[in-house]
Amino acid sequence: MTQPAADARAHAVALLSELVAFDTESSKSNLKLIEHVAGYLAGLGVPFVVTPNAGGDKAALFATIGPMQDGGVILSGHTDVVPVTGQSWTSDPFGLREADGRLYGRGSCDMKGFAAIALASIPHFQAAGLKRPIHILLSYDEETTCLGPVDTIARFGRDLPRPALCIVGEPTRMQVADAHKSISTYITTVRGFEAHSSNPALGANAIATGADLVTELYRLQAAYEAQGESPSRFDPPYSTVHVGTIAGGTARNILAKECKFHWEFRGMPGVAANEAFAAFEDYVAATALPALARYTDKVGIETVTEIEVPGLDPEPGSPAETLALKLTRSNRTIAVAYATEAGRFQGAGIPTVVCGPGDIAQAHQPDEYIELSQIDAGLAFMRGLAAELAG
Repeated sequence: MTQPAADARAHAVALLSELVAFDTESSKSNLKLIEHVAGYLAGLGVPFVVTPNAGGDKAALFATIGPMQDGGVILSGHTDVVPVTGQSWTSDPFGLREADGRLYGRGSCDMKGFAAIALASIPHFQAAGLKRPIHILLSYDEETTCLGPVDTIARFGRDLPRPALCIVGEPTRMQVADAHKSISTYITTVRGFEAHSSNPALGANAIATGADLVTELYRLQAAYEAQGESPSRFDPPYSTVHVGTIAGGTARNILAKECKFHWEFRGMPGVAANEAFAAFEDYVAATALPALARYTDKVGIETVTEIEVPGLDPEPGSPAETLALKLTRSNRTIAVAYATEAGRFQGAGIPTVVCGPGDIAQAHQPDEYIELSQIDAGLAFMRGLAAELAG
């Protein structure tokens, strides 16, 4: 016999409280949380594998409910959360608090709520008599690199079953998102040559070149904006370039030896993730570096790719879209502005959509919360999924 809806909600809330209690900021280990979930799965007799990262301080967990075979659906969520330092919380961010129909706590919305719902649904999955499997993947580092599921994905079809489709449970208020932008981030370092500011010809000012390069990036931004199409499902309806930090120099009267800035590119579906970087490098080679080196060759410009997260391209009519729309009783998809792990699965040939409980507006905020009504909606989705895979 399956759990009544009220019992399923209580179970999900209890599990969410347990998950939120683990401080899994991306800079920290998630191993204690993974060990806790492993104990829960073992108690239910659910087979699972743990895939550690290269450093051994983090791990992803992959569990299978139902027949151990290819096919079925993978429910993917990340266990890491963003920092709380400097935020004004009115309660302990790592202690789940219920008030006014909301559950407050770091990660409650993004996205331990989805993980708790999936884990709480396992008894229902087991009782449903699944003919096709439901897999649950809990990963790490989504908030930084989105590399957490990659090692597990590489095992699909080898020593792990290969899912037929993937649902990434990022908060969409249970709407089906079939597209999001890519994100690539870079650190550019300009190396100049120090000299007295009264005679610029004796050196090379890294700040001057850095300022020129930042200006060029915003020229690229203006070009993307001019190419934007309206109406569009994206807001804004174009790829974006942004410089977030810049630093350099030692004193007002010294030509700066170094200038460093941190920038990003968010590309629309269909736009190569490295498109802005390639244009930027062309400008460096043709214009910026020759200008920097006009008085000395003891200079340089280097850009390091920090992360490169693929976007999610629309696949109208894909098995993932069709199933998610049926389960949510919807006839339309949306696009989201934020990046997720979905592109990692799609890049491996697994049809993928993003659909999960909670509102992205609550993500990364102080007093982050998920509504109890969204917990209920997520549990209803899971019940429908079980019925589909048992049929």
